[in-house]
Amino acid sequence: MILEGKILGNRYEIIEKIGNGGMATVYRAEDKVLKRNVAVKVLKDEFTTDEEFIKRFEIEAQSAARLTHPNIVSIYDVGSEDNLYYIVMELIRGKTLKEIIVEERGPLPWKWSVNVAIQIASALEMAHKNNIIHRDIKPHNIIITEDGIAKVTDFGIAKAVSNSTITAFGTTIGSVHYFSPEHARGGFTDAKSDLYSLGVVMYEMVTGRVPFDADTPVSVALKHMQEEPEEPIELNPNLPSAVNRIIMKALKKDTTLRYQSATDMLADLRQALKNPNGDFVEDKEYDATAKTQKINTDLYGNIDNNNDNNKNKKGKKDNKFVAFIKKHKVLSTFIGLILLFAISLGGTLAYLKITNPAEVELPNVVGMSKEEAQKTVEDLKLVFEVSSEEFNKDVPEGYVISQDPTYIEDYNVKEGSTLKVVISKGQEKTTVPKVVGMTREEAEEALEEANLKAEIVEETSRTVEEGYVISQEVDADSEAYAGDTIKIHVSTGTGIKQVTVQNVVGQTEANAKSTLEGQGLKVTVNYVDATTDDGKVTRQSVTGGTTVDEGTTITLTVNKVTEDKKATVTINVKSITGGYEESTEGESESNIVKNVRIELKVDDSTVYTDSGVDKNITNKSTEISGKGSVKLTLIITDTNGGNWTRTQTINLDNTSSVNFS
Repeated sequence: MILEGKILGNRYEIIEKIGNGGMATVYRAEDKVLKRNVAVKVLKDEFTTDEEFIKRFEIEAQSAARLTHPNIVSIYDVGSEDNLYYIVMELIRGKTLKEIIVEERGPLPWKWSVNVAIQIASALEMAHKNNIIHRDIKPHNIIITEDGIAKVTDFGIAKAVSNSTITAFGTTIGSVHYFSPEHARGGFTDAKSDLYSLGVVMYEMVTGRVPFDADTPVSVALKHMQEEPEEPIELNPNLPSAVNRIIMKALKKDTTLRYQSATDMLADLRQALKNPNGDFVEDKEYDATAKTQKINTDLYGNIDNNNDNNKNKKGKKDNKFVAFIKKHKVLSTFIGLILLFAISLGGTLAYLKITNPAEVELPNVVGMSKEEAQKTVEDLKLVFEVSSEEFNKDVPEGYVISQDPTYIEDYNVKEGSTLKVVISKGQEKTTVPKVVGMTREEAEEALEEANLKAEIVEETSRTVEEGYVISQEVDADSEAYAGDTIKIHVSTGTGIKQVTVQNVVGQTEANAKSTLEGQGLKVTVNYVDATTDDGKVTRQSVTGGTTVDEGTTITLTVNKVTEDKKATVTINVKSITGGYEESTEGESESNIVKNVRIELKVDDSTVYTDSGVDKNITNKSTEISGKGSVKLTLIITDTNGGNWTRTQTINLDNTSSVNFS
């Protein structure tokens, strides 16, 4: 059947086929609702005609969907349409571990292999704690991403196969090399069975081959049950001894001698990376008596203590029986398996009959619709009760979110017991608040109150203050689903580098300029006349400690002390006053004013005076001193009331002589 272009569940558009397995075909698809690529695994036609298998398949897939772990491929959805049964999963970019082993054509690096095993064991630890057994751990079901992360897939699907009426051995041909002995003989499988399979995967990684191989699947299964594997260190002498012992412990045929939990195996794997040749792997000796007693206890609930009393009586017969077993090893194995199955079945039926025939296996209704769950529960003569309804983004409206009691595999409850469920109201809707203009903290709080998440996008702005929201990518007052992420753009300011101005008051002009310019600031200088601290900065336009944009101009005020300049002032008294003439005949000498008083001021200060100066002098001189531009005022008076005033403004920096006439 060509599925490319088909849309499943009004949501998943099939784009292309990307893989093909024994049970299903895998396609890359687009989730039209969440706008992302996903992997869709569609069951092959031969599996869709078995109702029991389909029921198991859906229950186990929904159970596995509860697992959330970085080393487990996430299951997003399970559905059916037009006799197509499918699982929607996380799309992983990478290669299967089997592809990597085949490409390498030999042992993989032991450290890399141990790291991969740690990730697989971590995934199994999570699953086992949730009462989920994989039952088909093999390199084909382990994907190594492009980033080197190991992802385990197909959780729960092997359980659906093993419990369905599809018993054709051909459905598991690809897995028999990785089966535990108990799985190979059709016995009870648990967490320790997954750890055996992990041991096989590790064996193959470090040696380049599986521990048991033969021409037929049956022969391989018999080897798992009967033979001891060649130690991997004999095939790969570079393998550290601790890693070798971990693998051999995982491959113990007796489950009591194997690792009892993924947690225990994880501890040894991590220790092997630190101490690869350390002697820390616990390796118990096989105890046949304890094993026999354990089997008897498991089957009948008590231990037969009369074995020793009958031992001598049966001695000769036992010896003959042992000899027969050794001679006919294969036949004896089959006979033993048949007897073990018969004893187990008889013991189980007897136990059920004696204890409580009115018990039923607790169903797993999580992920079912309310109607389907109610029918499943009531068909088992249990009471169905809806304890509450809740919003849930992952579970569609009308489907079961959780149940109480929680589902545990092979757990029985009495008929008439109540099974309480929580029903999903679907994904809650909410209204997007307006956060533009708020501070970042206020916006995040407002979105959180609306059951939304904030994603911050920082950008520069010359108009919006740093720390405030510039814009939001979903309009205010629009409808969204609770839990959605809303992108908001927050201002980081101008985007120009900020500088904290240093205090340079008291420094020389040169040092101050060097300091500020070294910070990326511009500097201008204003000079002021002073009598002390020549060349020192007395003020700066931006106070030290202030934060400004890089490139800001700082104005410095600098003292400038100048030396006094001198100038000679020459006064032509006769020219200014007109002088005087000697008395002529008949004039009185006493009436002639011959002398004057001279006063010279620089600005408003008198710097020179002289009295009794002859009016006829033409070059009366004096010296003045000062700085820069000054105003000179010359005042000449006589005793007869005569008054002559002259003024000049000169620059002493470039004038050395002044004449008044």
